[in-house]
Amino acid sequence: MTRREFITFIGGTVAAWPFLTQGQSEPIRRVGVLVAGDKDDTEMKARLAEFAKALQELGWIDGRNIRVDYRWAGGDAERLRRHAAELAALRPDVILAGGTSTVGPLQQETHTVPIVFAGVVDPVGAGFVDNLARPRGNTTGFTQFEYGMSGKWLQLLKEIAPEVTRAGVLRDAATAVATSELAAIQAVAPSLGVEVSPLGTNEIENGIDAFARASGGGLIVTTGATPIRNRQLIITLAARYRLPAVYPYRFFLLPTEV
Repeated sequence: MTRREFITFIGGTVAAWPFLTQGQSEPIRRVGVLVAGDKDDTEMKARLAEFAKALQELGWIDGRNIRVDYRWAGGDAERLRRHAAELAALRPDVILAGGTSTVGPLQQETHTVPIVFAGVVDPVGAGFVDNLARPRGNTTGFTQFEYGMSGKWLQLLKEIAPEVTRAGVLRDAATAVATSELAAIQAVAPSLGVEVSPLGTNEIENGIDAFARASGGGLIVTTGATPIRNRQLIITLAARYRLPAVYPYRFFLLPTEV
């Protein structure tokens, strides 16, 4: 899913709400937005700025005929659950779930308010929807890619650095998607002659430091809110130890304030 595709979908959903006839007061529509990351993250700010811009182009002005309530979890699981409950209690017309970790808490809080997710890798495997063709329930959205393609990351790592014989896979073990991505990487590793070492996101610096002490290493970073929040630290460490690295998103290589 590209940023533009996501914005077009959400904008189209909002545009489908009927305007009242001229002379009548327009209803104030309400949208909840739950973001797993940090409020100051440059990529997240850019995405939401495009979202607001697209709404304005469709005639929806925040504070005039629409109200958008934003909540930022900042990587804190308890804060995420609290914000999910707050947004559900507001009874908005729709809730935008930004990232895999936001969907479950929202589904626990409401079975009636429509939830549209973005940035989710495997919504079926995570149990958010029944299937991609007919999600059912009150949840739908976009999947970025099928997690099985994670094995391609290891193939790409070998292409850019043929000398790699060890791959450190940085992932959030608490998420089902990261576990599936790791399994896909491990499945192709023997055919490429690479030993895979899982690295947790709970101790990023210590984990990468220990992994980099031996030669022949390369780094693969899987998807998830935690790697995104800590991307500046991750790319700094990869550069410090001269580890060839494959990242899940292009914006890992863009300047960030975080």
